[in-house]
Amino acid sequence: MYNTSLHETLKITAKKNKKEDKLMNNQKLNSVKQIGSGLAIIIFPIMLLLGFILHPNFFSLGMITNVAEWAEEWRGIFLFHFGHLLVLFAVPLIIAASVRFMALLKGRGAWLGFIGGVLGVFGAFMLAVDKGSLTLILTAFQTLPDEQFSNITPALQTLLDRAGWLWMTWLFALLIPGFILQTIGLIREKIIPTWQGVLIIIGLLLLANPDIEIISSVGAILMCIGFIPIGIRELRGTLVTK
Repeated sequence: MYNTSLHETLKITAKKNKKEDKLMNNQKLNSVKQIGSGLAIIIFPIMLLLGFILHPNFFSLGMITNVAEWAEEWRGIFLFHFGHLLVLFAVPLIIAASVRFMALLKGRGAWLGFIGGVLGVFGAFMLAVDKGSLTLILTAFQTLPDEQFSNITPALQTLLDRAGWLWMTWLFALLIPGFILQTIGLIREKIIPTWQGVLIIIGLLLLANPDIEIISSVGAILMCIGFIPIGIRELRGTLVTK
């Protein structure tokens, strides 16, 4: 009888320890997720801002449609490509932020979070496609000597015009309504104050322009003002519905 009692006690202790280990592992995982999502929310608008301000024709208000002018803008210009590379590398962070907002919105903003998250994640994916097709490829073209480079003018024109199926890269713009919907959800659930949400929404709307970097930069600054405090709260573990 004593052995039976001891065996039962050991079984109970083992189960208890297993539950405690599982709980501890879940807490560690949640902590890592919290840190990751917090950093993503803080860093992605900063990376977008840097990508915009590193553009060589930062103060230009015109839209380039001529291949020769376009080539002068990026051929041999490191900052042009580095800035676009920053935007490309911001994509995983954008997706992480959107997924976090989707999970966070569970009340009045649940549908806004879900629909906005779908649009935001898909838009971020298309942003990666856009930068891959229209930025990384250019770094290969710029290695050509002048004589050979002049021969690819028709090919460059198709890229500039987004000919063929390249028109689909414009779908990255779905990022804007996606995050706007999620921001409205955050306001509705009182996770962020209205003024903060309005700054984010205005910043997102300013990104909807024909590649005018100074306007996009103003939008990114407003996004930084709105998103960075959210990320800080996430890192502190205080990003919860009031």
